[in-house]
Amino acid sequence: MLQKISKFSRELDFSPAFSLIIPSWNNIDYLKLCVNSIRKNSDLKHQIIIILNEANDGSLEWVKAQDDLDYIYAEENIGICYGLNITRQLIKSEYILYANDDMYLLPHWDAHLMEEVNKIGHSEFMLSSTMIEPFDTGNKSVIVAPFGESLEEFKEQELLDSFESLEKPDWKGSTWPPNLMHRDMWDLVGGMSPEYHPGMYSDPDLSKKFWDAGVREFKGVAKSRVYHFGSKSTGRVKKNKGAHTFLMKWGMTSGSFTKYFLHRGEDYNGKIDAPGLSSSKKFLNKLKGLKSLMGS
Repeated sequence: MLQKISKFSRELDFSPAFSLIIPSWNNIDYLKLCVNSIRKNSDLKHQIIIILNEANDGSLEWVKAQDDLDYIYAEENIGICYGLNITRQLIKSEYILYANDDMYLLPHWDAHLMEEVNKIGHSEFMLSSTMIEPFDTGNKSVIVAPFGESLEEFKEQELLDSFESLEKPDWKGSTWPPNLMHRDMWDLVGGMSPEYHPGMYSDPDLSKKFWDAGVREFKGVAKSRVYHFGSKSTGRVKKNKGAHTFLMKWGMTSGSFTKYFLHRGEDYNGKIDAPGLSSSKKFLNKLKGLKSLMGS
């Protein structure tokens, strides 16, 4: 695998606030929009690292032509877990932010995250920006507002004019991108877990590793907002059985972890206290594990 991966890093004349990592798999038009939104809507200066998987759509040539992008290029699709891990050698900031290429980062997204980092005052946290999505999936962490499900339908100016007026409080349970963490915590837990290749359920797994390392600040920052078109890459990939892997690894379902430990989607009212699963919930998790093993 390593023989088919190349890296390129530019010298920076500034100290970046965040190192942004953006995986992309033959998704050039969304990637361009994502990168341009960072350029246009950021208050701080950042390092931007693109993970290019295959890149047979012209995205490698486009990234090479930009003077503000570092990149990893993999001749074959190495997925999210290997992709994010291999970028560690390029990271130049204390803070790592992982975002998807089908996201449009909205004005002041970074200033609000940095304000929260400064307020916390230590490195044991995981923060998420708040996604605005055009469809309702029952996700309590998301703002549902229809500004387009594709680039062709995207109502950019309408979004820019109204996104700050959409009501949403800070919320508990950061697991998915855009998520921000300190590089020391990333190193402590060993980054992403490659057993989830190409990546399904690797996000809650990372949060579980942070939890076991003592992190209790899992916060969604309401004022830091991004528009998410939704699964423009993951909808095309052959998915791993991430739910099974999570259950076998941790002895509980991902749903149990995000509901009873992280309280994902609930209004934020301070760092999360250490929970405990009731005897009945532990039994149900074990039962699901047995069923999963019998069906595998």
